[in-house]
Amino acid sequence: MTPLTERQKTLIVNNVIKAVKNIDNLNKTGYNFLYLASGFIASYTGQSLKQDIISFAGSNQWNNFRPGERDYDYYMAKKDVYNRILQAIV
Repeated sequence: MTPLTERQKTLIVNNVIKAVKNIDNLNKTGYNFLYLASGFIASYTGQSLKQDIISFAGSNQWNNFRPGERDYDYYMAKKDVYNRILQAIV
């Protein structure tokens, strides 16, 4: 799997931050990121996207991947995006 580019990361982060303030702002880019994050969309409570992002943070660190393993760079890029979102909303 191809890691996210810096531009893709920025687009995702910016969109999810906007969606935290108003879920109607969530676009396909942000939705797809959250949809593929552990614990999301299927279990989204509809109450607080911010709280759900914070609650699922531990499950979205992909610490089970090690350098040199297949898809390591991809998952570390996802981890970076998730953590940028956390930094902005906490």
